[in-house]
Amino acid sequence: MAPSARSLTLVALSLLSLKATAAAGSLGASTPSSLNFDLAALENEGLFEYTASDAFLDDTDLPTPEPADWELLSADEQGHLFERSVDGQLAKAWHAHSLHGKRALGKMWSGKSMFATAGVTGVGAMQITLVDDDHILIYDKAENNALKDASGASAWASLYSISAKKVRALNVKTNSFCAGGGWIGNGTLVSVGGNPQQTYINDKAQDGLAAIRLFTPCTNSKCDVYENPSRIRMTSPRWYPSTVRLTDGSLMIAGGMIAGGYNNQESTDNPTFEFFPPQGTGLPIYSTFLHDALNSNLFPVMYTLPNGYLFIAANRIAMLYDWKKNIERRVKDFPNGVTITYPASSASVLLPLTISNNFEPEVLFCGGSTANLDINPSQLSAKAPASKQCSRMVLNAAGLRKGWQTENMPFARVMGDAILMLDGTVLIINGAQTGVAGYGNVKDEVGASNARSPAKEPILYDPTAANGKRFSRGFPNASYERLYHSTATLIPDGRIAIMGSNPNDGVSTKTYRTRYNVEMLSPPYMSMTRPTFSGQPANMLYKKSYTLSVNLPSGTKKVQAFIMDLGYSTHGVHMSQRMVELACTLKGKKLTVTGPKTSGLFPPGPAWLHILADGVPSKSTKLMVGPGSSPPVSQSAIKNMLKNTKGSN
Repeated sequence: MAPSARSLTLVALSLLSLKATAAAGSLGASTPSSLNFDLAALENEGLFEYTASDAFLDDTDLPTPEPADWELLSADEQGHLFERSVDGQLAKAWHAHSLHGKRALGKMWSGKSMFATAGVTGVGAMQITLVDDDHILIYDKAENNALKDASGASAWASLYSISAKKVRALNVKTNSFCAGGGWIGNGTLVSVGGNPQQTYINDKAQDGLAAIRLFTPCTNSKCDVYENPSRIRMTSPRWYPSTVRLTDGSLMIAGGMIAGGYNNQESTDNPTFEFFPPQGTGLPIYSTFLHDALNSNLFPVMYTLPNGYLFIAANRIAMLYDWKKNIERRVKDFPNGVTITYPASSASVLLPLTISNNFEPEVLFCGGSTANLDINPSQLSAKAPASKQCSRMVLNAAGLRKGWQTENMPFARVMGDAILMLDGTVLIINGAQTGVAGYGNVKDEVGASNARSPAKEPILYDPTAANGKRFSRGFPNASYERLYHSTATLIPDGRIAIMGSNPNDGVSTKTYRTRYNVEMLSPPYMSMTRPTFSGQPANMLYKKSYTLSVNLPSGTKKVQAFIMDLGYSTHGVHMSQRMVELACTLKGKKLTVTGPKTSGLFPPGPAWLHILADGVPSKSTKLMVGPGSSPPVSQSAIKNMLKNTKGSN
């Protein structure tokens, strides 16, 4: 269901794009200025009822990316593309994985897994991220939850204590409905975008379309969300945006819609990138790629690669993006007509960057839909089968030439979550076997859900095994369906916290209901003798060595160390999730670990450190990669952003 278009308070992007189109005339589809907005239709939809200041309407067009399809590069250019350095460290030649037969799953999976209930979230867990050893921050849409904030109004954000299984309401000003988010280099959590006011389900929330919400973890149980729309905001409205942490510790924010709707369309699309803190001119950068990914281009999937580029995927297409030079390079489309972004919502990860694979980046997408999502949703069905397909590709010259390699999951899934586990395997949980994401749009709904046949059984994927032998089953079923607006994250003790599910317009008790229940999935290693360590640094600097004191299970032969970004989980996307192995040397009970060589391997900001002893993991502990300083701040970019945008009241 979509909020009224009249609720919008910022249409600066639409106005600027219309101006650019009128000036440029009708150009090819690959040209950014060819945005053919229908002015009459926009006026009829009420999008000009609220307008930005006239100062936004200047003669400056949005920057145009240089198109450069991968296949058009020469072999020499393809090779040199992957020689780009980050922090002065030249990437070595990368080689494809060599897979010979089935690797037996590590010791950590020998035994039974178990689900257990663990309290309630207080608000719908639409977005979650781990903030410290004991807390998960939760954002919902502004709806009438029973949990109350400091003013006595229904809260739509909370802080969940893992140990106490209790929540504390947070005080949020703007509607965070379908926002994105991520961590920056100084350890601040940034939530971006959302929805306009929806007074019929919560009359307190302000317009969140261009909102930026900040949260800094604390130890006194008093930290809260900070908002100041008069000074801190995005350049344009974004509903369903994604973020990715860059090599300088800042966030790039991508895509979204300027208005509500089941799926995107040209009249509501925001096919641009921007940065937090603002960079360059402080204004959005147009993306031909995001425009070409219409209609299903919401919550694009983005990963920072070791060479500093970004991998970005939306709908059925993908690219490598040089965000410093603003160059888009297309790679091969996803095979067999599978759509991977909302409302198809596949599960995806950047596979672990390890010493054994020479830190070679490889992406994995599992599930999604082959349905035609561009048609009127009333012609779609919640009974339509989701996709079983998994697609993976190595992102080096050889891998890009080879293209996507496919295999099938044991059963189809849409809206799944892919969780990087402590040994580098991937746990795929949540979602449904039929239908698509969203609510109130398609035929054959259950309650208001656009999907049915909940996928309650987790499956485990081993990326180092041979194709066709990578999936393991045998997990117990979850107690609750986890459909649209469900989330999951790894937590420090190694369990997986599973939350959310609300395929309804507001809080509902009908099938499928609003789920506040928290479940914890305990893998077999939770009952094993596990290694421990101490002496970790507060800040792990690049290429610097640190000595940990370790206690290892008797007879341990192999010890490894890893840092992880556990990501920002929403709509099946785990923004910035990654796992990087650290070089380490064991002498007696002392383990010397060395920080990542470059910020391309692990961008500066929060990380979780753990060790493996013969495949059995320790608990994780939080530290900061890099000095913990703020990302670069451009006062001129901030000034220009404030001049050319309008804050909400």
